[in-house]
Amino acid sequence: METTTDQTAAEDARTEGAATEEAATEDGTTEDAATEDASGAGADADAETDAEADGPSGVGQGAGAVVSVALGIVSLTGNWTGTVAAARETLVGQLKTSSTASVSQQIKEVYGDAWHTTALWAGLFALVALVTAAVVLVRPAFGAPGRPQAPWIKSVAWAGVALGVIGLLLAVLKYSDALLGLPPAS
Repeated sequence: METTTDQTAAEDARTEGAATEEAATEDGTTEDAATEDASGAGADADAETDAEADGPSGVGQGAGAVVSVALGIVSLTGNWTGTVAAARETLVGQLKTSSTASVSQQIKEVYGDAWHTTALWAGLFALVALVTAAVVLVRPAFGAPGRPQAPWIKSVAWAGVALGVIGLLLAVLKYSDALLGLPPAS
């Protein structure tokens, strides 16, 4: 009875070895199919290795491009820090200005400084948006020279540049009173 069991085990081993050789020749690889199945990481490990060889996925650049657009929009629409700083300037202007001050002096201290503070914060957000977008656009030249940047990342980054330039231009015009300046005191 032991002889029959040994013969059956030997036949099973030969059949398994033949299946392994067939699997190896069909794939064109020399890996052992039984080892690959036992590890459970055959195709997944190859895909991860290929992805690592390709380089970075561009997620950081995409996020930077989206952030630059968001900052550009914030510079155009206003932001919490600018509002709080303007309210503080209004309060400081009210405290510094006496009731005997001229009307033009009161307007400048109470409203003009607050307006300039709002413009200053908008300009800072626009400048950060512009710098962030420029970094995203310049980064492929230094990061992964052989890997092209995704077209959508370039488009969004250029939108960030445009919004940053427009926001910066409007902030300068508001700060210099060329756009929506203070009304003259009569």
